[in-house]
Amino acid sequence: MPVTRAAPASQRTDRPRIALVCGNLEPARDGVADYTLHLREALGQRADVWLATAGPAAGAAELPAGSRLIEVAGGWNARGVAALAGALRRAAPDVVHVQFAPSAFGYSPAVGLLPLLLPTGTRLVTTLHEYDWWSWPAHVPDRLWRLVERRRWWDRETLALAPRSSRVIVTNGAHASAVRSRLGISPRSVPVGANVVPDPGADRRAVRQAARSRLGLLPDAPLLAFFGFAHPVKGLRYLIEALAMLVPEHPGVRLVIVGGFASLALSEPEADAFRRELAGRAREAGVADRVLMTGHLPSAEASRVLAAADIAVLPFTAGVTAKSGALAAVAAHGLPVVVTAADPPDPALVEARTAVVVPRVRDAEALAAGIRRLLSDADLDARVRAGLATLLADRGWARIADAHLKLYRECHDEGAGRRRSARAHGMWPAGGAPGGGGHDRPDQRG
Repeated sequence: MPVTRAAPASQRTDRPRIALVCGNLEPARDGVADYTLHLREALGQRADVWLATAGPAAGAAELPAGSRLIEVAGGWNARGVAALAGALRRAAPDVVHVQFAPSAFGYSPAVGLLPLLLPTGTRLVTTLHEYDWWSWPAHVPDRLWRLVERRRWWDRETLALAPRSSRVIVTNGAHASAVRSRLGISPRSVPVGANVVPDPGADRRAVRQAARSRLGLLPDAPLLAFFGFAHPVKGLRYLIEALAMLVPEHPGVRLVIVGGFASLALSEPEADAFRRELAGRAREAGVADRVLMTGHLPSAEASRVLAAADIAVLPFTAGVTAKSGALAAVAAHGLPVVVTAADPPDPALVEARTAVVVPRVRDAEALAAGIRRLLSDADLDARVRAGLATLLADRGWARIADAHLKLYRECHDEGAGRRRSARAHGMWPAGGAPGGGGHDRPDQRG
């Protein structure tokens, strides 16, 4: 049976009522869960928000008193999705908003059946955090997928979710292009916000000094920081090699890796093995005493460690784009950043303007050269700090909430318009509305 915590009917208000459906509520192990909890907090200033899941919900224990939670036992199988649909039907939110990523749902496709189980006329929104890399079932020929997708009958990744959503949200241009190509609709783009931000009421200089003291840093010792899940695809092997190359010129240089190793994408045994591998590489390179791996930290503590840093380095093996949540977090702390170039490169990350862009991935020498430039050029440092801060100025959670509320309002107004039209033509009863049909088509948007 679903476990539901919600305000009683007598306490309901005229505020929008939003249900955020997430694969799990374990922010320490899943970036999408972390994003969803931040979105809930931002929307909660102006809306009544439910969190709904059929997956692990360890993070629910940390929700503020009075938070609304719909938790269905049993996992993301057909039965769990049906139970969740029933709980959502009883809660009757104005909008059901699914935060889609295959990994967040344990790679189960069952959440894609949710639109078929909700009442007709449900305003459904889907955010595609991951897209264009898998299909279910995998053996279906691509030509058959193209046939059903162009008719918006089914989607190889989200099943009925994206085709039947009133709105689809993406976080980057590559996903937007894939959605347009497959389904013939234009999604809305809403960026990912920083999941770790400085305390706005704190004295940043004092926080920085205290953090550097705790880390045992000399006043002039450069501190490099990596932020995010510490996974093999993040390029940390090459960052440790680059660190060793910097020591002769900068004998005080240190590296802090801020982030957990285990996640939904990397099991505990795999995470432990990778941590040991990095520690071994640091010993072999002679920099073991210069590398600190913090593991997962609460947001406030992670922010204090980032405040101690001088340069952020994100050496991802697939390159970095401006949609990166890790990039937003280091920008929020005023750090200049060294990134590896994506393929194709993100035009927003302009060399020597918004970042120091290393042109090659998996290249320790190129990475060291990029870091060396920032360490030795104060003007470049200042220019990149300012450029990155300007680039990501619209990535605050208040603005992200604004974008979502505007989109929810469009869905609501669209549904109300359809009901008025249906009643005028005698097609639908006063309480009903046809589902779907709310997508923006490419020829309707500039």
